[in-house]
Amino acid sequence: MPDTMRAIDVKNDKGPATAMYINSSVPKPVPTATQALVKVRAFGLNRMDLMQREGKYPLPPQAPKTMGVEFSGTIESFGKDAERGFKKGDAVFGLAYGGAYAEYIAVSTHMLVHKPEELSWEECAGIPEAWITATQAMYLVGGFEPGKSILWHAGASSVSIAGIQLSKGDNASAIYATARSSDKCDFCVDSLGATAAFNPNDGDWADAVLKATDGKGVDVIIDFIGPQYFNQNLKAAARDGHIVNLATLGGPVLKEEVDMSVFFRKRLRFEGSGLRSRDEQYQGKLRDQLVEHAMPKFKDGTFKVLIEKVFPWDKIVEAHQLMESNKTKGKLICTID
Repeated sequence: MPDTMRAIDVKNDKGPATAMYINSSVPKPVPTATQALVKVRAFGLNRMDLMQREGKYPLPPQAPKTMGVEFSGTIESFGKDAERGFKKGDAVFGLAYGGAYAEYIAVSTHMLVHKPEELSWEECAGIPEAWITATQAMYLVGGFEPGKSILWHAGASSVSIAGIQLSKGDNASAIYATARSSDKCDFCVDSLGATAAFNPNDGDWADAVLKATDGKGVDVIIDFIGPQYFNQNLKAAARDGHIVNLATLGGPVLKEEVDMSVFFRKRLRFEGSGLRSRDEQYQGKLRDQLVEHAMPKFKDGTFKVLIEKVFPWDKIVEAHQLMESNKTKGKLICTID
């Protein structure tokens, strides 16, 4: 077998979308002890890919320089200590530290899931990052339980699309979202089942949340925006509320004054979290939770992978440019010929 493969590369290692190209002489990965080598059929795009391409995302030490953390495909071979339950030729999907924008990927078997017949390669490639991130933020960090209320910022993003469905499936008392267009707000309510969605361009969304909850606020807030929403998150949170921060899309620096007394008056918890930097054991536990909790609902159609558009991978430039436009409602997927 050849020891090279095709993979998406970036000229000079960083740059705009137009700097990406298919490099036909990338070393083919060799699976280490606990890994499987998977021939990739489809991979999902994520906003971290844009940041990595621009040289703005710190990679974990075990990540290859090739972008991409979620994929679907078939197992070609194994390392000597790979997890039992998989065999050569199995159709799988999974989460990786990187390397999914390629013909082959070496990935821990702890992060692989058997592909169900009910789902396509493209759908499976759109599950791992969004649904595992939403599961982690909502349950492990946010402490969500049935009967609690929850707010998902960036409601039309892939993680929040997953999170709103998880919240509905686990009997949240109310599900709120924010999104910066009326179309996306309507999508969150009409298509996903959110109780209400608020457009920050229309005014103080925190006041709207308090009005909708009769002044109580929400129990769990999942935030990707950061400092721009910090004070409003404090206002919108209920007593004993948990605010989970996953990103700082609005910028990393808090410029407004903050009334710290809100924390002890409301008994709030604010916690940042990430997934890509976690070890295999932690990610494996999340995989197991996804398989046990969500996969039956994917199979019966209760949970859906919403895909905005599928591109052949030689159109990766156009795919990244569409993600940069912030006009999508769902996953962008690339398929490999």
